[in-house]
Amino acid sequence: MKIVYNWLKDFVGVTAEPHELASRLALSGTNIGGVEMGAHGAVIDAEVSSNRPDCLGHLGIAREVGTIYKLPLKHISPKPAEGAAKASDAVKVEIQSPDLCGRFTARVIRGVKIQPSPKWLKDRLEASGVASISNVVDISNYVMLELGHPLHTFDYDKVRDHKIVVRRAKQNEKMRTLDGIERQFDSNLCMISDGDGSRPIGIGGIMGGAETEISFSTKNVLIECAWFEPVAIRRAARFLKLHTEASTRFGRGADPEMAELASRRAAELILQLAGGELLAGVVDVYPGKREPRKIRVTRAEILRVMGADVPDKEVEASLGALGFAPVRIDHNRGAEGSLLAAWECTQPSWRAEVEREIDLIEEIARIHGLDKFPPRLPAARQGAERLPHYEAESRLRERLIGLGYREILTIPHVAEDRDALFRPENVAPARLSNPLSEEAGVLRSTGIVSVAAALEWNLNHGQRNARLFEIGSHYRLKGNESVETRVLTLGATGEALEKNLYEAARDFSFADLKGDLDSVGKFCGGLRWEEGGAHWLHTAQRGRIVVGSEEIGIGGRLSRDICQRFKFFQGFGYAFGQGFGGLAQPGVFVAELNLDPLYTAMRAAKEARRYQPLPRFPAVERDFSLLLADGTPFSEVAKTIQSLGIAEIVSIEATDLFRGKNVPAGKYSLLVRVTFQSREATLTDAQVSDYSGQIIAALEKHLGAQLRAS
Repeated sequence: MKIVYNWLKDFVGVTAEPHELASRLALSGTNIGGVEMGAHGAVIDAEVSSNRPDCLGHLGIAREVGTIYKLPLKHISPKPAEGAAKASDAVKVEIQSPDLCGRFTARVIRGVKIQPSPKWLKDRLEASGVASISNVVDISNYVMLELGHPLHTFDYDKVRDHKIVVRRAKQNEKMRTLDGIERQFDSNLCMISDGDGSRPIGIGGIMGGAETEISFSTKNVLIECAWFEPVAIRRAARFLKLHTEASTRFGRGADPEMAELASRRAAELILQLAGGELLAGVVDVYPGKREPRKIRVTRAEILRVMGADVPDKEVEASLGALGFAPVRIDHNRGAEGSLLAAWECTQPSWRAEVEREIDLIEEIARIHGLDKFPPRLPAARQGAERLPHYEAESRLRERLIGLGYREILTIPHVAEDRDALFRPENVAPARLSNPLSEEAGVLRSTGIVSVAAALEWNLNHGQRNARLFEIGSHYRLKGNESVETRVLTLGATGEALEKNLYEAARDFSFADLKGDLDSVGKFCGGLRWEEGGAHWLHTAQRGRIVVGSEEIGIGGRLSRDICQRFKFFQGFGYAFGQGFGGLAQPGVFVAELNLDPLYTAMRAAKEARRYQPLPRFPAVERDFSLLLADGTPFSEVAKTIQSLGIAEIVSIEATDLFRGKNVPAGKYSLLVRVTFQSREATLTDAQVSDYSGQIIAALEKHLGAQLRAS
């Protein structure tokens, strides 16, 4: 919403400079994007929140300014001259769907002259970012920006039978809108039709139709000013992918009581700028009229919530200026005999979102100034209980932070096309019935999509080195229900080691990811990596992560296609032609672990942990230089050695890997170090040799390994 400073002064006698005014509005809860100084004076850019439709017009902003500066609000009271003929004889209105349209007013002006608007009107529209079309059309836009209530003008002579019918759209019904596009509707939309109701001439609360638009040949004008149900308008705008100034205001909840006033104001301006004769009265069909809500607010609750006092006069002045008409109703005696006031307020028609006492307290607090309340914690009312996995999650979070990762929190609503990149096969997307936007249409089926987006954002903003983790959830359909699964998601890219005085820089690698996860796995007795993984991971650097006999996740390097989709390498300044297959480019690495089995394993490992004194007897190391077939992982080597059940084996490590000269094709050399140690006696050479022989025999038998000559 662009607030034209000079226009605002039509409603409130503010003298503060525009930048100072913008600052005061921001402190009272109106988000200010900035102040521009242009040809038409200062324009304040206000980002009005979805619960404040009353601030989508200069009158509503003026009410806020008047409350802040304690200035009277100048109300509009249009009194256009009327002719002898009655409007009720010239136009009929029928509302067939009161659940979609709660009020519809109609006025008729005959003998108008359509022409360009005067300079003052063009200037104010231009300052507000609206293009001038003609005097009558401009007036409808002007009144909307002035009072915050949309309205529409029809060519009266093109409305069949001079009758308006408000109804639900027919399935697959079509109409060409003012933007020249033919649109198709479904039965949830509100349509404005004429005559017998068969021909649509406008989409209620969104946009008019092309057949009855105002042109320079128009002589008679029908002014429509209505009120439409907000939820229906929001659904219709999303369905049509048509978001207009009108749908923004009606979709947030316009003031139904403003409809007649806005219509009268438009008629007054049309008579001034286009001439003509206004028919007497207004056709006003109002099936949705509601009684105003009464809301009580007490000083005791203000003190409890805010922790500080606000003077009675200030409470009454603030609520009164905002339109709540506070009436002091009683005095409740406090614990020490002090008098605690209470007020009964009437909800104004333009503040439908204020329904409870806490809402009124928020209004009092923001006008008084949130910075004036002392910071304090609320009094505890009950004991707190930690979540079941609190300890395990805390240890996990501390370990990841110690490894250099930063925690992120993201919303689980993502774009369906991005989620599909990572979604497992045979898993249907969990679509939202009422999404916030097209980019947030489904619940994520994996946390990878959110971490990938976070890495993308960091790279796009110049942060090349990023290591992130999120403890959150993913959602997958099981039948017709969405099943939530707690997951840990990691993402890393850039340098694992930055250049310093003693060491050269080194890019983050698959080995770093595996090492970080292995460090996490020590909490649960160790993770095991096995072959496989998702298709969106690089085939040479990926794996399935297993605890015990249960697969709990996957990890690896994102494939070229995914990196290209997210434009990751643009952040590094690399080109795809530099040999992705050879892994010359910096990689983007991700992993996801299911937390419930991980926590279970962590708890079991903790319960099984027992104190053991350090061994008194020395350890013995033996190195085995093995020739193995390409594709044989170290995990299989370790598993084969462990299967022998030799109690004296305390560790198995891979210490060197070699390919090239003197190594046969299709093979690679792996140096494995096995450490033996007994708690009962010093091991003899004969015992160690016997164990070594068992290990070599098992590796030859199960893996086809060969022992290389020294």
